[in-house]
Amino acid sequence: MPPKVKISKEMILDAGFKIIREEGYEHFNVRRIAEVLHCSTQPIMYNFKTVEEIRAAVYKIADDFHTGYIMPDMSEKDNPLHKLGMNYIRFGYEEKNLFRFLFQSNEFSESDIGQLIDNPEASPLVGMVAAVVGCDMDEAKDIFLEFFCVVHGFASLLANNSMNYDENMADTLLAKVFKGVIAARDKK
Repeated sequence: MPPKVKISKEMILDAGFKIIREEGYEHFNVRRIAEVLHCSTQPIMYNFKTVEEIRAAVYKIADDFHTGYIMPDMSEKDNPLHKLGMNYIRFGYEEKNLFRFLFQSNEFSESDIGQLIDNPEASPLVGMVAAVVGCDMDEAKDIFLEFFCVVHGFASLLANNSMNYDENMADTLLAKVFKGVIAARDKK
């Protein structure tokens, strides 16, 4: 008789990520994970106390995947904020289920939009804005927030609707938004 396959935490989390990525977070549950792993629910609940614990761990994996996907190559001469925005929009289009899980499933932990910018994880992005624009960190936070709201709206439209992604349109829009945000700052 062959030895039983041990179900590890990593296998469970990989299955959870796969389910959310391919089917959507509304299909994420212990039974579905067990189906993917071809096992009972017992080894899953042996490794994790609750489904919420699994969901939180999968959220971290999805968030890390998202960060890797959207971060621009800083060695390129292009505006890294523009590149970040384009990558974010493309993520909304290409990874609809992950986008909805990360940003539209009430898993996003900030209680208001201001906390989003003050989050330590946003510091490199705000620093990128300060470097590109040549401004202080407080002004960079404002610029990033304004730019992010447009980018997130565009990505949300693509993630939640059967729309085609027009890269040229997105590129032109982001260039205009960035110039407009900077121009508005210069007039103050």
